Amino acid sequence: MHPAHLRERAIQLRADGITFGEICRDLGLPRRTVGNWFYGDRPRRRVEREANRPRCARCADPPRDVSDGDAYAYLLGLYLGDGHLVTSVKVPVLRVYCTAAWPGLVAMCEEAMLRVLARKVHRVSRDGCVVVESSSNHWPCFFPQHGPGKKHERLIALTPWQTNIVDVFPQDFLRGLFHSDGCRVMNKVQRGDKTYQYARYMFANESADIMALCQGALDGLAIKWRMCRTNLLSVARREAVARLDEFVGPKW
Repeated sequence: MHPAHLRERAIQLRADGITFGEICRDLGLPRRTVGNWFYGDRPRRRVEREANRPRCARCADPPRDVSDGDAYAYLLGLYLGDGHLVTSVKVPVLRVYCTAAWPGLVAMCEEAMLRVLARKVHRVSRDGCVVVESSSNHWPCFFPQHGPGKKHERLIALTPWQTNIVDVFPQDFLRGLFHSDGCRVMNKVQRGDKTYQYARYMFANESADIMALCQGALDGLAIKWRMCRTNLLSVARREAVARLDEFVGPKW
């Protein structure tokens, strides 16, 4: 094993235009050793890596736009609601906890992960829920909001590139939020002997930052909402519910 500084000098001499034979004589090394530094498997693999386009759009130089913005906006909503990014293991793991009673939601979550980044997605069954998870070194690139502690105990703010995606795909973002921490229910009102029913959407989250993101997306689509309490948002007006029914609807 030759010292690293010899290899670095060989590379520098080659960059300066010094001939191969002169480099070998200057370093006092066999032609095979120097040739392996220039043309062996390691340099070849390095060139191949540099030639291949990075899978992660955020790691590219310069960073690329996320190709499937609608899928990412939906997955971002799911992550902010019921998602968790584990970075304490060798390869980071993205997990989204879905209620087992809604297989359609589980399938949509899996599809979104595959479209955004994942090569493989696993479903782990637990009591009453299905954990949809995928491992990749690049999940932290897509969800920079991850960090220690619970989401409502720390700042949750979107980066400019995430904000751009949410602005373009607010419907998918809201679908993810309501599919995670929201629901569509039938509200009953008793007036005298008559009972009236009407549909309403509810979104519950302890994080004021995530609640503000939901409110902002609704405002952008001119959908009226009101706060029942600090951690519970309601969409109850008939025209507003009809608008959410167009792209959210009940879980299934």
